[in-house]
Amino acid sequence: MKDFLKDFNKAFENKIRLGIMSALMVNDSVDFNTLKDLLNATDGNLASHLKTLEKEAYIEVSKAFVDRKPLTTYTVTVLGKEAFEKHLSALENLLK
Repeated sequence: MKDFLKDFNKAFENKIRLGIMSALMVNDSVDFNTLKDLLNATDGNLASHLKTLEKEAYIEVSKAFVDRKPLTTYTVTVLGKEAFEKHLSALENLLK
């Protein structure tokens, strides 16, 4: 059993971070409000989890203005993709 746990990533244990990474894995980028609605999270809660993933270099943040309104979008990094795929593989192996 412990062998399966070696590939689990603490960064993805939280359901909000798991949801963020899942959304980013299937989309080129996702904006803050879309993630907030998708995950039913508050601004502060979502921002905190995004910051955690950003510190791990699993996501990148882009800020721009669209029609004079700020737009913050997120994309998954190569490191983030690799880490998340490894985590998912560990979960699948555990279930087998």
